[in-house]
Amino acid sequence: MENVNVLIRPFDAATDLKKLSTIWFEASLEAHPFIGEKRLTEQGKLIEEAYLPKAETSVACIDGEAVGFISLLGCFIGGIFIAPGWQGHGIGRTLIADALARKGDLSLEVYTENERAVRFYRTLGFQEVSRRAVDDFGFPFPNAALRIKT
Repeated sequence: MENVNVLIRPFDAATDLKKLSTIWFEASLEAHPFIGEKRLTEQGKLIEEAYLPKAETSVACIDGEAVGFISLLGCFIGGIFIAPGWQGHGIGRTLIADALARKGDLSLEVYTENERAVRFYRTLGFQEVSRRAVDDFGFPFPNAALRIKT
């Protein structure tokens, strides 16, 4: 893994919405193929209309270009997504570290079929606190709830 210099800045809806929506979609296709492109396309509308505007979102930039983001609802990570070409460069770790420094306690839910993400969170020190058999939409995609404290 090659770490890069990452600048973290607040979300700006006027300039970031479409770019972050694209990052979310491309990363989701890779991480959540079991959901399917049709459902992800439908969920993309919610990302743009509700999730990004309502969350506290921090954008990771390299050389001025948005390459990832983390969206928080209080201390809950509603989403963290890194552009596929930038994964494995420490950007996700940097976003989590920044959020943890600001919040002191973080929780999230992750699809258990996304084994790469589960490993990533466990490596950072997240602990599983519970599981459920369906996702937020009632589909049979198991989720694990994870938590970390400073």
